[in-house]
Amino acid sequence: MKPMAHLGVGIGWRPEIADAVERLPGLDWVEVVAENICPGHLPDSLLRLLERGTRVVPHGVSLGLGGADRPDPAKLAALGERAVALGAPLVTEHIAFVRTSSPALEAGHLLPVPRTRDALDVLCENVRIAQDALPVPLALENIAALISWPDEELTEGQFLTELVERTGVRLLIDVANLHTNRVNRGEDPAAVLDAIPLEALAYVHVAGGVERGGVWHDTHAHPVPPVVLDLLAGLRSRVDPPGVLLERDDDFPPEPELAGELARIRDVVGAAAARPPRAAGPRPPADGGREARQDAEQEAGHGAGQDGGQDGATGAARIRVGLSQAALLSALVAGTPVPEGFDRQRVRVQARALAAKRAGVVAKLAPELPVILGGEAPYREAYLSYAKGRPMAAAGYRREALDFVEHLLIQDLPADPAARRRLTWWWQDRAGARPPRRVVRWARALAGRAA
Repeated sequence: MKPMAHLGVGIGWRPEIADAVERLPGLDWVEVVAENICPGHLPDSLLRLLERGTRVVPHGVSLGLGGADRPDPAKLAALGERAVALGAPLVTEHIAFVRTSSPALEAGHLLPVPRTRDALDVLCENVRIAQDALPVPLALENIAALISWPDEELTEGQFLTELVERTGVRLLIDVANLHTNRVNRGEDPAAVLDAIPLEALAYVHVAGGVERGGVWHDTHAHPVPPVVLDLLAGLRSRVDPPGVLLERDDDFPPEPELAGELARIRDVVGAAAARPPRAAGPRPPADGGREARQDAEQEAGHGAGQDGGQDGATGAARIRVGLSQAALLSALVAGTPVPEGFDRQRVRVQARALAAKRAGVVAKLAPELPVILGGEAPYREAYLSYAKGRPMAAAGYRREALDFVEHLLIQDLPADPAARRRLTWWWQDRAGARPPRRVVRWARALAGRAA
């Protein structure tokens, strides 16, 4: 594997801190959420960064390469277009699933894939499809998770190692996610770092979070805690990372605090670099029977590097993975029973977190709604009541906002007539049609109660 180009220390570019990012001292590069930019209409701030030679890497969040379906060609093409427009040396995505096709459900969030042979086969095939479609190398990120799958067959280290060996994909290691999974799933970050092929490392993510009720929430809205910086130092003692990036997505601090966080990251990487690197002993194989299994897979026509198709073993694996992921996602967003073997309390915590995230995104897209509904608290109460047992709109968050408002109007809410008129005007302005008439609202409400 060729060495990764040196990136240095960077930060996640967000519109809310665009001006501050341009002024940060010693900034080497930035990462942008791929879905939030348009190749033909890049923000002026990004254009200025590119003009002065700052590298920009697109970071995708919606491919769902860990899902049971093959990657969407349109999403792959869009990600590739962004890489070309930015002159990026690589693109990155996540080892996660975000949707199911049967039933059609959207998580609006990155969810963990089961570390099983079936899921690994499907993921490897999806990664190879993505690699063939993208114009630059691909790196995949380990994600943070609240829940664990039952009956897993591989450790995180084994899963990532075999993924790299079978596809040649690079790794984006998020040390904050390693800490999250230590708290939430009892996984040892050092064991993961010892097991994975660090020569495949593309770069590193660092971020903050918060612990509530024994659960670590990877918020990207808090300062990076010392325990995460310690993990960064531990990784640096093993390898010289091509790049390290600070992620911050909300509750943005003043510019000096951002600069201070980047300085602390540089200090950690520099201090760790001053120590001799840890000797790399022989890494145990990802699985003692892997070679024998690969021989058997090749004989069956669906080994590493081959596409078994829907009629082969990978096609059968897709069906099994799809059924298990649909059962979990349906429990999380549609209120169906929790599948056997999952921690029911953790699934409830994850379901509440998904609904709260939906509420936050809708409020950002439509900031008028909390104002019309009387403030943040009444808005959230109304939205969470709406979202309970109701999956997110497949058409995305803008449709979700319209569906939420229509739901309120059908219920003759809010109670204040003036607020209801404002909400009606808001809906009509964006939907391009009249809101449902009162008789239609009553009919829909009665049909809902009957269901």
